[in-house]
Amino acid sequence: MARELTGRKVFVIAASAFAVIIGVNLTMAFQAVRTFPGLEVRNSYVASQVFDAERAAQQKLGWTLDPGYAQGRLTLVFRDAAGRPADVERLTATVGRTTEAADDVTPEFTYSGGVFSAPVALEPGKWMLLLEAFAPDGTRFHQRIDLFVKG
Repeated sequence: MARELTGRKVFVIAASAFAVIIGVNLTMAFQAVRTFPGLEVRNSYVASQVFDAERAAQQKLGWTLDPGYAQGRLTLVFRDAAGRPADVERLTATVGRTTEAADDVTPEFTYSGGVFSAPVALEPGKWMLLLEAFAPDGTRFHQRIDLFVKG
């Protein structure tokens, strides 16, 4: 025999449904805030003041970059406007997930035959490479590159 559906039971069902929804939303919001790696720049106004000049200087270098990842090695090939290996004086890079800073690594690159190479163990998925290289005259070349590692 079926029980009667009373107002009290309907209230408990509705309150339970809302409690689950609110609980999931709070959990997701907490995780999003906890894993957010932070700001790209400290002051966006100040960054905007030098953006055009930095971009023009970087474009004047004429460098192109071909990144690659295979068999546990990250490779970076810089070329100048003539297609020759670019004269990179200093290079730093951070590799990490786009959504979380916990997996960030700073690889140590070696240079050989026009190729910068570093051992990096990357799990399958989307990775971000934040790259900063300097020409001998001090001109900064920087890019943010998305890497997709297949499983």
